Amino acid sequence: MKNNKISILGCGWLGLSLAKHLLKIGHHVKGSTTTQSKLKVLEYEGIYSFLIQLEENKIEGNISDFLDKSDTLIINIPPGLRKNPNKNHVAEIEQLILQIEKSSIENVLFVSSTSVFKNEVSFPLIASEVKPNATSNSAKQLIEIENLLQNNSNFKTTILRFSGLFGDERHPGKFLSGQDNVSNPDAPINLIHRQDCVQIISKIIQNHHWNITLNATFPKHPSKETFYVDYCKTHDLPLPTFNHSIPSKGKIIDGSYLAQLLTYEYELSL
Repeated sequence: MKNNKISILGCGWLGLSLAKHLLKIGHHVKGSTTTQSKLKVLEYEGIYSFLIQLEENKIEGNISDFLDKSDTLIINIPPGLRKNPNKNHVAEIEQLILQIEKSSIENVLFVSSTSVFKNEVSFPLIASEVKPNATSNSAKQLIEIENLLQNNSNFKTTILRFSGLFGDERHPGKFLSGQDNVSNPDAPINLIHRQDCVQIISKIIQNHHWNITLNATFPKHPSKETFYVDYCKTHDLPLPTFNHSIPSKGKIIDGSYLAQLLTYEYELSL
């Protein structure tokens, strides 16, 4: 296995676990954070750490050294539009692209989201080749960023769209527990465990799967109500209640192409 030199922009809940795994299997890893105190956490794990903040008209931090001598860049930063709905995340990524073009980066993996697809009453099956069609501000910006990266001939880009992330210590059932009037009870759920995300990214890098678009989600899709009620019962948590007065909207993300391409079997069930 070739030992890649990898820069991970965004070592948060997913990115830090990914960085630790890539180090463990022999890759050279640089990681970024926007928090000064997090630098020591990264350094403790053996990650060459950088304090980097993307902005609409500049990049704060030593982006040149962060990218220098790396062949692969993983972009794993949330748009941040919930906190700042007026933010132009596309402009931030455009600033980053200018730096990538001047660097040694050959391959880019952009961690996107299956939220780029609309929820509908018909619960459409969404394969990787389906064109994104969501119209929220966040979705439109993600779609534009996907296109910007894939249409740039200076590097190869793989788009990896994850469904909702969860983990042992971060499960959506805990957040819905006890809530009333929860919407879309009949909609199919689309979730993926953090550990599967890490393994999938690792396989993409190891097997050089570039210039493709992949949807990643656990292959079972029970209804929202069934899934969360079962989880809360199993863990002795207060049950949520659901609003059935409005037709549920949702979608079913099809991750079968990814599973076939990577010969991947999901490790952790819902």
